[in-house]
Amino acid sequence: MANIHLTRCQFLIPFADILSEIGASTGSFLAKFHLPTSLEEKANHYVPILRAIDFAEIARRSQGIPDFGFLASQRLHYCHLSEKTRTLIGHAPTLLVALQQACKWASIEDSNLKNWIERHDGHVKFCSSLTGTKGLLHLEHSQWLQNIFPIYIVRQFAGPDWAPATIAFEARYTPSPACQSFWPNTRFLSGQDASWIDVPISLLSLPNRAKEQVLSLQDDQAGPSGHDIIATLKLMLPSYLDQGLPALAQVAEMAGASARSLQRKLAYAGMTYSDLLDTIRFENASKLLRDTDSKIIEIAFSSGYTDPAHFTRAFRRITGVTPRQFRAQSRPGQAPALGAMLPE
Repeated sequence: MANIHLTRCQFLIPFADILSEIGASTGSFLAKFHLPTSLEEKANHYVPILRAIDFAEIARRSQGIPDFGFLASQRLHYCHLSEKTRTLIGHAPTLLVALQQACKWASIEDSNLKNWIERHDGHVKFCSSLTGTKGLLHLEHSQWLQNIFPIYIVRQFAGPDWAPATIAFEARYTPSPACQSFWPNTRFLSGQDASWIDVPISLLSLPNRAKEQVLSLQDDQAGPSGHDIIATLKLMLPSYLDQGLPALAQVAEMAGASARSLQRKLAYAGMTYSDLLDTIRFENASKLLRDTDSKIIEIAFSSGYTDPAHFTRAFRRITGVTPRQFRAQSRPGQAPALGAMLPE
């Protein structure tokens, strides 16, 4: 039996809203392709993605809507990603880790979506492609969404006005002049091997700008989310960095929970206890690198590393740069080093 590739209903809502606003029979279009007409109530449910693409294209043709995918993408925002994706990104210590998480968990949004990162001189390409759709027409509707969400992820770190130098489409599609005027400093490419945006390597080590809400660690009935536990542990565990971080069983005992419960909540947030410790060590080290003139070896020890070489490797895995390069990037007036920026 062939796989049925799925997408979240959330991504159909802006297309349907545009049709309704111009007076089109939105319900009839949706029903024609056996799609639910009550999309708002089913935003986190899934529907066949190929039917969704056909719906968007037939509606575009019949209503004469140019750049339908672009118009829909402008109505979607970071908050429309799934809760799990937002949690993963919200706890990513750097942009590099956030993009890596987006690659790892892409199927949460579309079951056949593949994301990956390609390294190039001075920048990386964040690439997207839908498995099993090679050669299909009208994929630009979906590819606008595939490109807009990594832009929103970068903006969580680089600020709300950031725009890529290039937006590329796998489809043979050229945006209209009106669309291109919305992105005045961005070039558009079509007919690529994948859809992608470019991200300067110098941004990959940017720390997360998100402010996490601290919730009670004791509330074991709050549902499966690990957000409350992560926020609380990130407040508590730095106190132990210079004397040896407690084992997971010890932390669970402090929290009045079982080790299994703690692991389950961390897993729901896409993390292991080891991942959390790496993040806490990084946040401590990055603050010291930015705000003090302490030696690298002293920062390594005060961040819970007994081996400075291990510290450098772990720091580079999270940021794409060495601690020395990170300090140079963080100090005004010093040009960032671009060589050997990504882990092999």
